[in-house]
Amino acid sequence: MKYLVFEKIMSQPRMSRYITACSNDTRKAMTLYRLNLKLSQELFTIISCFEIALRNSIDNHYSSVHGNDWLRDSVNPGGIFDNNRCRKTGQIITRTLRKLNHNYTHSKLVAEMDFGFWRYLFSQPQFHSGGQSLLRIFPAKPTSTPTIQYNHRYVFNELEKINDIRNRIAHHEPVCFRLGNAVKDTTYAKQNYRLIKDLFSWMQIDESALLYGIDHVNQIISKVDVL
Repeated sequence: MKYLVFEKIMSQPRMSRYITACSNDTRKAMTLYRLNLKLSQELFTIISCFEIALRNSIDNHYSSVHGNDWLRDSVNPGGIFDNNRCRKTGQIITRTLRKLNHNYTHSKLVAEMDFGFWRYLFSQPQFHSGGQSLLRIFPAKPTSTPTIQYNHRYVFNELEKINDIRNRIAHHEPVCFRLGNAVKDTTYAKQNYRLIKDLFSWMQIDESALLYGIDHVNQIISKVDVL
């Protein structure tokens, strides 16, 4: 496809960063755009697997601590999230329960919660209300040091990074540039990919086996880097 046709479809503002990053080489710009799509697809697959693993680990833990319907029960009077500090969390759960209505099952309720919901269970109010035991889903996390505390706040902040790149990809924003610049740079993608693999390891999940045949992130990153 000729570049002008490609640009007309994708829009000039969207392609401007690619053109700048490729020194006005239109062929390279189209190649970079396509590689960014592939990289986004690959990363989103990894993020999706991590999100499912995270929510299932949280669900299994809280089911053992608070009962099989812990999420529904959490907003009942006296439930773990029935307090002002966890009001927004409670509202999300209550709203979803109304949506499910008579079709409620615990599994359906869990599946309705997005990544941000699970991340916020490591926020101070939710972590405290849940019994301060949720870090047990990371049995292999590093030991805290005087300079780095691997506590719930640390996990909360690390999950924010993953949530950010997840949302970036979902909104069709590129991941092949230095953030805020029209400069080809895969550092952002590499950092988040490494972070996800680290958190898999903390959960004692063999990510290489889990992602066998579907993880091609490094291969795509290499193609972007040499373009």
